[in-house]
Amino acid sequence: MAFWRRRREEPQPAEAETSAEPEATVEPEPGLPIEPAPPGEPQSLVESEPQLSPTAAIPPVDPAVDPAVIDDPAAPSPAYAPFDPTAFLAVAPAHTLDQGLEKTRGTFMTQLRGYLGGADGPAWDEVEETLIAGDVGATLAIDLVERARRRHHPEGAEAAIRDELAALLVDRDPDWSPQPATSGGPAVVLVVGVNGTGKTTTIGKMAARYLGEGRTIILAAADTFRAAAIDQLRIWADRAGVPVVAHAPGADPGAVVYDALDAAIARNADMVIADTAGRLHTKANLMDELTKVRRIIDKRLPGAQPETLFVLDATTGQNGLAQAKAFHDAVGLTGIVLTKLDSTAKGGIVFAIEDGLKVPVRFVGVGEGINDLLPFDPEAFVDTLFGEPTAAQAPTG
Repeated sequence: MAFWRRRREEPQPAEAETSAEPEATVEPEPGLPIEPAPPGEPQSLVESEPQLSPTAAIPPVDPAVDPAVIDDPAAPSPAYAPFDPTAFLAVAPAHTLDQGLEKTRGTFMTQLRGYLGGADGPAWDEVEETLIAGDVGATLAIDLVERARRRHHPEGAEAAIRDELAALLVDRDPDWSPQPATSGGPAVVLVVGVNGTGKTTTIGKMAARYLGEGRTIILAAADTFRAAAIDQLRIWADRAGVPVVAHAPGADPGAVVYDALDAAIARNADMVIADTAGRLHTKANLMDELTKVRRIIDKRLPGAQPETLFVLDATTGQNGLAQAKAFHDAVGLTGIVLTKLDSTAKGGIVFAIEDGLKVPVRFVGVGEGINDLLPFDPEAFVDTLFGEPTAAQAPTG
């Protein structure tokens, strides 16, 4: 019974501890009056947390101006932010094309040049095998070697192979840049691709590049099938300093794109870059969804000709080329973004893509930093591929 009475008396000090402020863990000295809290004032930090809501300081979006929720870096920042382990990428040193092709030159090109410049003349069979192993493709490698052998280049076999490879790259406007879809409207860039290729990351890098050129950019988070994609795009938008239009996960991607176009017109923005759901090229219904997004763009901006860029992981080789062909048949690609070029030793995929699709590579990714997306220059690519390592030069843009 004594034990029971002692247990009954213990809640008294425990209740006093929970009702006190976190700092007030020391009992007051005897004789000092304790002033009660004023009426209506919160008794603990738990009750006062709603007053610290991050959204309280952000002015509401005017639906008459922007029809969708827009995350704008210019708006007041929340009182706290989640830890971002990749934040260093925003300030990472920029890499050059020379650095991005280091692995390719160290293996693929070293072997190729060795077989082309042997003491007994070029070993054409080994040259063909090296080109196939470098992701040029079997059929293309056979034809390329045959043409090079018939060429009888005065500067030798290496010069012949170099010229044949350069001839595979399609002609393009060296001053290419996304143009307004319609007169007075924004340029529209639709970014498509398979999950894991670096699609969302590429959009953030692209936005930073065009923002550096003085353009105003709005991103559209139309990859609504994967909730993490929306959060990832918001992180990159924050790094680049551009607003992003986003709906809830699972929303209609076409509605997101439509609202982003409305917001761009209302804000007089120069460009809308739309992320789309990463989908396997074998999923017919998902490919149809991309076609639907294109129709919505045409509805909002009649006569628009948006740029449709396919993001291809350079490490996937010929399988990536098959994916690109399927997307090209579905939505009509206007350009390729080749990512992770610095992570592969098989730079021959560039030649296979352009020869197989007749679609130009627009950008190449040579690192993980926000400034590591470089415009693709065919002549500079071939020169760097066959040339010796040069002093690092800062990328333009």
